[in-house]
Amino acid sequence: MRVAIVHDWLYTLGGAEQVLREMLRCYPDADVFTLFDVLTPEDRAKIGFKKAKTSFLQNMPFIRKLHRSYLPLMPIAIEQFDLSGYDLVISSSYAVAKGVITGPNQLHISYVHSPMRYAWDLQHAYLKESGLTGGIKSALARALLHRIRIWDVRTAHGPDAMLANSNFVAKRIKKVYGREAQVIYPPVTMSTLPTDLPSGGHFLAASRLVPYKKIEAVIRAFAELPDLKLVVAGHGPDAERLQAMAGPNVSFVGFVTDERLRELMATARAFVFAAEEDFGIIVVEAQAEGAPVLALGRGGARETVSAAPGHRTGMFFDSPRPEAIAQCVRAFVAQEASFSRAECRARAEIFSAARFRSELMAFIDSQMATFTGERRRGPASGSVLNTLGLRRRWTDSERQAGKPAA
Repeated sequence: MRVAIVHDWLYTLGGAEQVLREMLRCYPDADVFTLFDVLTPEDRAKIGFKKAKTSFLQNMPFIRKLHRSYLPLMPIAIEQFDLSGYDLVISSSYAVAKGVITGPNQLHISYVHSPMRYAWDLQHAYLKESGLTGGIKSALARALLHRIRIWDVRTAHGPDAMLANSNFVAKRIKKVYGREAQVIYPPVTMSTLPTDLPSGGHFLAASRLVPYKKIEAVIRAFAELPDLKLVVAGHGPDAERLQAMAGPNVSFVGFVTDERLRELMATARAFVFAAEEDFGIIVVEAQAEGAPVLALGRGGARETVSAAPGHRTGMFFDSPRPEAIAQCVRAFVAQEASFSRAECRARAEIFSAARFRSELMAFIDSQMATFTGERRRGPASGSVLNTLGLRRRWTDSERQAGKPAA
């Protein structure tokens, strides 16, 4: 058995790269394919590979900063990968990775982080934020996105099975592609910090500083809450503008390491999150550090944050408006004593990396059991995991530690 894992592109370490890391822990001998890879050797080592097979986009000028400008070339680039020598192909797709070409005797499993949001339901917001609401450039952009949608739907028939990272995304897959997708929540790194860290007395917002993350609305909400302190972690093109509009109770720490971000979460009174995300790994990471979450009540947050009596790990506001966020923060302050940091950590355990690996391998096992391709190897009664020598047996202690036994 030969395994290929196809990832859209590699230029930063985010949630999708955490998924890739755990896929490689399941299949450590897999070859990695990606449109372009501009990671450092240290970042590649964190994911678990030394070198990826890249497309012709790797050599395009300014590919790191202007990669979205190459969107028109991405469909043809992803189709040029020759995967004919592989028995199992796993695509980790939030743009075009699911469009790789495979044959009828190859099992293709696509883990879909999301259909391309800027080509579908967020098209109008994308055009507005890019200043493409009118004129020749707008017409060209709309024509391009129209062609991307046609390609996107056509290639949705390629994978033999689809996985979604949340029920929210599964619904979008059904609406856009007309396909059913099983949900396997992405992996989240659990806390290694002690539970009794002293409180920093602050609320925390953290993300890339770009418009759709709605950090501006959070900052404006705290303008109505001058007695409460907000810390904003992250960097991006909106950084200077957001700092100029922020009040004295809002401080910016810029880009921080994962370790420092976890410390900020572990000492925060609550984590404030106003974006509508497909899943939102950072929301679970905050809970893993014991921080309650005040989130927009849409998208993946509805699945990761619990508002159930007795098991509350956060509260929701109904729109990303400053006044709605401020009202939610006030309500939290009034009820803060009723939240348990231990309960928040327990909630995060549902989304552990060990659970992700176990569910992913079990799903692929079941798909291989019914796959009829002529290239299938191994004894008729065996599974793909046994064939690959990757069957894990899990004990309760190993699940907690996130380490499979050989």
